[in-house]
Amino acid sequence: MRVLIVDDEEMIRNVLKEYVEFEGGQAFEAADGMQAVKMCRDNDYDIILMDVMLPRLDGFSAVKEIKKIKNIPVIMLSARGEEYDKLFGFEIGADDYVTKPFSPKEVMARIHAVLKRGREEPASVVTFEGLTVDMAGRNVYVDGEKVELTPKEYEILFYFVKNKGIALTREKLLMDVWGFDFYGDDRTVDTHIKMLRSNLKQYRKFIITLRGLGYKFEA
Repeated sequence: MRVLIVDDEEMIRNVLKEYVEFEGGQAFEAADGMQAVKMCRDNDYDIILMDVMLPRLDGFSAVKEIKKIKNIPVIMLSARGEEYDKLFGFEIGADDYVTKPFSPKEVMARIHAVLKRGREEPASVVTFEGLTVDMAGRNVYVDGEKVELTPKEYEILFYFVKNKGIALTREKLLMDVWGFDFYGDDRTVDTHIKMLRSNLKQYRKFIITLRGLGYKFEA
């Protein structure tokens, strides 16, 4: 695996690099957000470890720019553990969020978990009446018209499709879509699903509310 480590603290980069290489991976380093964006334009990586507080271009802004050019999984690293920061990180497309100080072993476990989820995602196009979901291309169409979703709405919809017909609790959605250390509550799930339903228009009917439990995608 090719891991890009983006942090302005050389000591943190060195520790993470050592663990990545110990597990047989290749580690690449960037000391600021602008350097990270340029490296992603010129190279391919399997995953990025992105610090939030960076010189020249902060981690959140760097992730936004990178996601415009390549869909590389990102784990955010930050000393700020506030719920707002985590929620914002997930909103812009981060796959996980680790609060400093952290254990390098935990970071490696997070890397493997994110990469495993990516391998399990089916590269296929599925259609339910007039709703077409292209999971490989990360596109969604309603009656042939492409709809723009937020990164988190894409993840929720893809998760629903992969678990079609299965009752999913809000806790399960928080765990699998947001990450096991996300400190949000049920309202976070409900708010995002409300927005997703709005974008799916008449095909919102496929997302069924299970009162007192959660949701189910039935088509």
